[in-house]
Amino acid sequence: MFLKQFFASVLCFTALLLNAQIEEQQLDKLIKETLTTFDVPGISVGIYKDGEIVYSKGHGLRSLVNKKAMNDETLVGVASNSKGFTCFALAMMVDAGKLNWDDKVRQHIPEFQLYDAWVTQEFTVRDLVTHRSGLGLGAGDLMFFPEGNDFSVDDVIANVRYLEPESSFRSEFQYNNNMFIIAGEVLKRVSGLSWEAFIETKILQPVGMTHSKASYNRVTDKSNIIDAHTMTEGEVIQIPHDWSEIANPAGGIVSNVPDMLAWAEFLMNNAVTKNGERLLSEKQFHELWQLQTPLNVYPNDSYNSNFKGYGLGWFVSDVKGGYKQVYHTGGLLGTVTQFTMIPDLDLGIVVLTNQMNGSAFSTITNTIKDSYLGYENRNWLEKYGKRNADYIKYNDSIKNAVYSKVEKAKKLKTLPKPEQIVGTYTDDWFGDIDILHEVKKGYTIKSKRSSRLFGELLPLNATTFVAKWHDRSYDADVYVQFTFNEKGDAVSASMKYIAPITDFSFDFHDLELKKQ
Repeated sequence: MFLKQFFASVLCFTALLLNAQIEEQQLDKLIKETLTTFDVPGISVGIYKDGEIVYSKGHGLRSLVNKKAMNDETLVGVASNSKGFTCFALAMMVDAGKLNWDDKVRQHIPEFQLYDAWVTQEFTVRDLVTHRSGLGLGAGDLMFFPEGNDFSVDDVIANVRYLEPESSFRSEFQYNNNMFIIAGEVLKRVSGLSWEAFIETKILQPVGMTHSKASYNRVTDKSNIIDAHTMTEGEVIQIPHDWSEIANPAGGIVSNVPDMLAWAEFLMNNAVTKNGERLLSEKQFHELWQLQTPLNVYPNDSYNSNFKGYGLGWFVSDVKGGYKQVYHTGGLLGTVTQFTMIPDLDLGIVVLTNQMNGSAFSTITNTIKDSYLGYENRNWLEKYGKRNADYIKYNDSIKNAVYSKVEKAKKLKTLPKPEQIVGTYTDDWFGDIDILHEVKKGYTIKSKRSSRLFGELLPLNATTFVAKWHDRSYDADVYVQFTFNEKGDAVSASMKYIAPITDFSFDFHDLELKKQ
């Protein structure tokens, strides 16, 4: 009898731990401290638990320019959290008999072609959305990032054939946005609707996401929407919204906390809307959250995870030794977001921010998760705060050292002459980059197809220059290394980012520039 009572007490205590809610005042305080620690102007947070919204608030400012307060209804680009919607839409087409996950992509897009002919023939719709193409991290992203380029979806489809893989097909996880752009085109061709129209009419509206739109340009009322912000040379500044419309299937949706909580409730109700309408069969819904591409779990994993990987548009793992977690993050220039569900606990967490510092959303999400999983206070704010400060200091030290060398290079006598390097350099998928020189202004570098990518080209040594982009918010300066022929004339150039803080979508390292 004593043992029965003991185990009953243990089970009761465990249940209490797993349903404990972080106190509202405690969470308010944490978010305010997070704003300060990571220099984020505004954050909105929502928690869904056991059929109810238990927290939904905005903190700070939606914009440093207009100084208006951020609230839970403030619209934010959720970025790559859109990928789950793209896969849900494709699954609806599987239910409709118009598509199979293992259809070859060329069945629906005959002109689709990759670097390797065999991979081209074998590449499936499932491969498009599971980051196992063999292409490197962010390969080809310069075709849509930053905004202001003239690439089309057709260009993306035509140009991925020039992207040389870094690993063998289906052997490694390497995050890639362009495959999702192509997945959006598959949806368009099999459904007869644009990706944007399908997402809004077939998913957002039935789910009850009444304020959400499939892209920034489809938001007609921008009276309560964030401005994007980033840390630029030691100061947080407001920057323009930045997302190319062609990449909407990879990251275009604009939403807010109440709508994202409605999405969480809908998903954890097995794809059944509040009015009882099932949007996806149980079989296909189950398929979305099955692990497709495995990821390493490290021995010191913070949540005692046994497995981790990518499903169909979602990261999937277990936490606290058995609770399934389904989640994603998203990042645009000036915005990062996180969406997390633990279906076994009927728990959904949404964190939307207007500054591109992932440590902020990780601090808040992990603290909330911990309160429901029964972990004692692990002070994520302090951990991530120190890590963030050290990381910024490390990156600044790299950049400062490089520009110190640039300053000293002005006195070098071994620098190439303008006529040796000036000209047009062409990459098969990115097009032309011009290098110009004026006596008084020095060198400039400019992309022809991505008009916002231009800046100074500063000598570093006899073979290498530094591209210092005019838009300092990019934080993406790169080395430009020239190869010379026997006459001393440049024949090609390659690029490599200077500091690791550079966003992976600035994939300059994938360019193979040949002088014309």
